Amino acid sequence: MDKVFEGRREDLRLVTGKGLYAADRSLPGEVHGCFLRADRAHSDILSIDLDAARAVPGVLAILTGEDTKAAGFGSPSPLAAYPGRGGVKLKMPRRQVMAEDRVRFVGQEVAFVVAETAVQAQEAVEKIVVDYRDLPALVDAEAAMAADAPLLYADLESNLCFDYDYGNEAATQTAFDTAVHVTSLTLDVPRLVGNPMEPKSGLVSYDAETGRYDLYIPTQGMTLMLDSLSSGTGIPVESMRVHAQDVGGGFGVRTEGYSEYCTLMLAARTLGRPVKWSGTRSETFVSDHHGRAAKLFGELALDAEGNFTGLRVRWVCHAGGYLSQAGPLINTLPPGAHVSNLYRIPAVFGRHQLVLTNTTPTTAYRGAGRPNVSYLIERLVEEAARETGRDRIELRRRNLIPKEAFPYKIATGADYDSGDPPGLLDMALAEADWTGFPARRAQSSTRGMLRGIACSMFVEPSGGGRNPAEEAAIKFGESGTPQLFSTSGPSGQGHETAYPEIVGRVFGVDPLTIENRSSDPDGPVLKGDGTIGSRSTMLQGNALFVTATEVARKGKELAARHLEADVDDIDFIDGRYAVRGTDLSVALYQLSRDNPGALDTTGGIASHRTFPSGAHIAEVEVDPETGTVTLLDYVADDDCGRVLNHTLVEGQVHGGIVQGLGQVLTEQCLYNADSGQLMTGSFMDYAMPRADDLGPLRLFDHSVPSPSNPLGVKGVGEAGTTGSVPTLANAVLDALRSQGINTLDLPFTPSRVWNAIAAVRKAG
Repeated sequence: MDKVFEGRREDLRLVTGKGLYAADRSLPGEVHGCFLRADRAHSDILSIDLDAARAVPGVLAILTGEDTKAAGFGSPSPLAAYPGRGGVKLKMPRRQVMAEDRVRFVGQEVAFVVAETAVQAQEAVEKIVVDYRDLPALVDAEAAMAADAPLLYADLESNLCFDYDYGNEAATQTAFDTAVHVTSLTLDVPRLVGNPMEPKSGLVSYDAETGRYDLYIPTQGMTLMLDSLSSGTGIPVESMRVHAQDVGGGFGVRTEGYSEYCTLMLAARTLGRPVKWSGTRSETFVSDHHGRAAKLFGELALDAEGNFTGLRVRWVCHAGGYLSQAGPLINTLPPGAHVSNLYRIPAVFGRHQLVLTNTTPTTAYRGAGRPNVSYLIERLVEEAARETGRDRIELRRRNLIPKEAFPYKIATGADYDSGDPPGLLDMALAEADWTGFPARRAQSSTRGMLRGIACSMFVEPSGGGRNPAEEAAIKFGESGTPQLFSTSGPSGQGHETAYPEIVGRVFGVDPLTIENRSSDPDGPVLKGDGTIGSRSTMLQGNALFVTATEVARKGKELAARHLEADVDDIDFIDGRYAVRGTDLSVALYQLSRDNPGALDTTGGIASHRTFPSGAHIAEVEVDPETGTVTLLDYVADDDCGRVLNHTLVEGQVHGGIVQGLGQVLTEQCLYNADSGQLMTGSFMDYAMPRADDLGPLRLFDHSVPSPSNPLGVKGVGEAGTTGSVPTLANAVLDALRSQGINTLDLPFTPSRVWNAIAAVRKAG
């Protein structure tokens, strides 16, 4: 049976206002909290006067850094536990859950007021007086690495907290020494705010008798959050239960046990009452971990025939005022797994430096470092073609990994499982009518418009994780229908649709009869990670597939006993076990009702990675009189392995492209260089992409099933962003080349584009 629900079954609940988010939760006897946040970037705390705040009616408690320190709260264990350059490991300063002696970025938590009502808590926060002694603020990562730069942490010898390298430095140097041509680029990747629909919020209760905490918080996966909270508070995982039914967007910034959640736990334990905090959009801007924020340096070496012979890259990354759990990982290890993209490059060397600055900490943000990889190398390839006078498509085609070379080991050691880069390129060119572009450009020119087109290739690692295995469970309720349990928490991906479809295909039943209970705290304890790294279907989906297959096998044995037949004579079709050649049969659901618990099964697969890839083409028009960029057409040709549900795949790719569009055209988080104040702290100053910024998005499949898992699937959740950033950037620059502009920093806002054009015209 292959019945597929049209659309997403969870959408009816969500669009009719019946979703259940963190801020929607309430518990009897709850009280309310409000945070006082630092209004400066780098200052010593000389004193905190709480007297006036304590006098506000309804105030029950005020917690400060002294309290969280006394509780033993600190830093979650870093995910980057591997050594860096010269064998030196990550230098991770202790995270102060609330500032104890010094604030290190605007928005850091300084105090937490708990009162009977949210209004009373906010009123009290406004009466807290903090005496600060200001220190120099560092918001530029390169400046923060200078020998005379002020230290953010006195116990560290410098603000450089991790220096990581990979590849073969000597072989790469030889490749550059013998190169006929070298293309070099420096690219600024702006800091971005994740801005999920749902601001960070939480409700925590504590049971003194059992020592158990119940946390109602947004999360991309229960196991991720539990591990993070446990390592940051010292409270055992077994003493915490995380509840999250609906999560209004994740994008990588909903994985960690934030300081606010730890403080809520302490407040609930201190007061013996549930404590609720509903974050504001302003708090999202300053306290949600940010994304990107790096400067990229790249060099590409070519021989006389245009073959790529060497690649050398360096990243300088903002780590922020303290280190997030995932930030050091995503800016170091994964980029090396696909640094050469889909090209054959025999010598590669990369060096990534993470620097502490007086800014909000950075973490994984949709793509988690992969868009930086594709942006840098695709800009290098585009510039190499321009500098050498070669056709940019033919230069790519000459250097692409051929289909027959897969599985393919790149120079840094990663193994690409499967793919067809030339096939992806050919399909994208045909669908975009690449050869017809000159006529379209001429037509735009008659209207005074600048038209550009670009094609970018990409590949990205998806999957993997901290655990060697990924587990899922299937249990049958009293009705006899299946309940699916996995570690993956939904935040818009469509788990409630996708997972029942996978199991429904195995069982041959209507997926609407199957209940999905991802990250359910009442479910069995499972190994695995959450919804990160484009891994949900590839790992949790496959774990459910394997588990469902085992259920079907166990059901056949039960059916044989029930029908008094030999197991080998039993067929399983459309949810029923039948004795071959007879009319004797019994339904799977009937067996589960008659044999309570007999079919309950936990299964899993080994954690692994796949490498989805794609070829994207964007066509844009630039108005030279206003600097406005208009997206005219976008073609995405993707290989995400076997496609199980086209609607969900298209939704994920659409969302990823839009986030890439935001990075290229509108979004940028800016700090004042002197004060460290966030200057883009609201939607008045930070421009998110809107519906009218989009042009037609046309999606195509060129799928090569992965041999690494039973379903043959690869990741897709971040492909749209990884592919769209270089594609859109190169398309805009292609339009601007006629004006003598070959490079420009992101984002390509109207003012930035107009000023670049005006500067060239003035100089000419």
